[in-house]
Amino acid sequence: MLGRAQKDKKIKVSFYNPRDYTKDKHRRVDRRPYGGGPGMVLEPESVLRAAENAIGKKRDVEVIFFSPSGKQFDSTMVKKLAKNPVRARGRKRPTSNGTRHIVMIAGHYEGVDARVQKILKAKSVSVGDYVLTGGELPALIIVDAVARYVPGVLGKSESREDERVASPDVYTRPEVFEWKGKKYRVPKVLITGHHANIEEWRAKRAK
Repeated sequence: MLGRAQKDKKIKVSFYNPRDYTKDKHRRVDRRPYGGGPGMVLEPESVLRAAENAIGKKRDVEVIFFSPSGKQFDSTMVKKLAKNPVRARGRKRPTSNGTRHIVMIAGHYEGVDARVQKILKAKSVSVGDYVLTGGELPALIIVDAVARYVPGVLGKSESREDERVASPDVYTRPEVFEWKGKKYRVPKVLITGHHANIEEWRAKRAK
């Protein structure tokens, strides 16, 4: 889905490697942390240079800095990030009604030098109450979640769960599925064609 969205130019995803912006002849970007402790920390200069190149002269840029202590990533944040500028009446240029560009600082090792967040005035975001080995997966989560709200990425806007009553249980053909001698049936309400009853069933299952 995301591949098709990029091919159709609905979204664009670019990657900027800090190693391409370091002055170290060995392209090293990790350094020992002040205060001691295990692991290494990504240096500020190469990360900032990569971020500056990503931002360029773009307007309406939201910079995200991943941190376990950051603001919890949720559906409200998704919708805000997905909003596009709209044209106001009588104006030639769009007025910002959200974010056009998102730059995500995906750390690794023990993280990124905290001064990067301060300099870029980045929003601290967490995708969950756990720690990962890097920021690549959180970045992919945000790309995937936000892309679903970009017009044209999904076949129908109703495909978004918050646009309809969604049940945690879904079924497809055949109506009766047999596995190792035992039969598993689709709930009768789903094959009645009675939309009101179906929606009521889904609403109950969604609670």
